[in-house]
Amino acid sequence: MRQKLNIVTLGVKDLKRSLRFYPREKLAEDAKTNSGGNGFSGITLAYNAKGEAEVDEVLKTVEDLGATIVKKAEKVFWGGYSGYFADFDEHLWEVAWNPFFEFDESDNLVLP
Repeated sequence: MRQKLNIVTLGVKDLKRSLRFYPREKLAEDAKTNSGGNGFSGITLAYNAKGEAEVDEVLKTVEDLGATIVKKAEKVFWGGYSGYFADFDEHLWEVAWNPFFEFDESDNLVLP
């Protein structure tokens, strides 16, 4: 598993004030959890995979290590494939493949 953190998405309470961020309710909905604070702190960390198979592999690896799978990997509304797990401190991690993202020769995420 590549050890890269490429994106942190902060869910927000005030969409008009925070248009550059993903709305809190939608982020919680994507993780299939409650946005009210029970198990959802308003932040997720993202592991960006290079394909659907890598998403499945990472989720299997972290589950074998004791993480809790919160959302099994599935095709998602934005065109990619993702799932979520909670680490030992209940931080939510999204493991996602985004067909619109590319990586450079050093394995860094290149955003348009």
